[in-house]
Amino acid sequence: MGAFFFSGSSVAKLDEKGRFVLPHNMRYGLVEDGKCEFVLGLGLGGCLAIYRRGTIQSIVEKFREKQHLAQYQKFFTLFFSTLHETQCDKIGRLAIPPHLKNAMNIKKEIVVAGVMDKIELWPKEVYDQNLRNLLENKNSDQNLAQMAEEAFALLVDQSPVSP
Repeated sequence: MGAFFFSGSSVAKLDEKGRFVLPHNMRYGLVEDGKCEFVLGLGLGGCLAIYRRGTIQSIVEKFREKQHLAQYQKFFTLFFSTLHETQCDKIGRLAIPPHLKNAMNIKKEIVVAGVMDKIELWPKEVYDQNLRNLLENKNSDQNLAQMAEEAFALLVDQSPVSP
């Protein structure tokens, strides 16, 4: 089997302390060096993201090269200031820091979505609306068929052919 990647989704309810149970199969994918420690922070498009420690280290190494460019300063400040090293408790619960919960307008339910090298946490209402919009071709620059065609085109080797 190839390299591990996150996939699938489930709905999770937050308790009164802002905790939810991370699905077992996703917790398993976060284990590195025998430890289930990971980083929670901002994701793309209005979600939170859980990154494996190794993934976040790769991101840091690449961003370091651009850290002094003014065009990225605001993003770097927001991205890195929201990163929280964390882990699940003994029963698999993960607490969302209150300021991130409020910033993302997370209420009682979230969608936990596996997306390749990260796990995204979406307010359920936002995830459901994004899915409806995509399937109904509303408020979108592209429809699902166009997006799928472009994504699967990435799989085609586009390197120049040698003579």
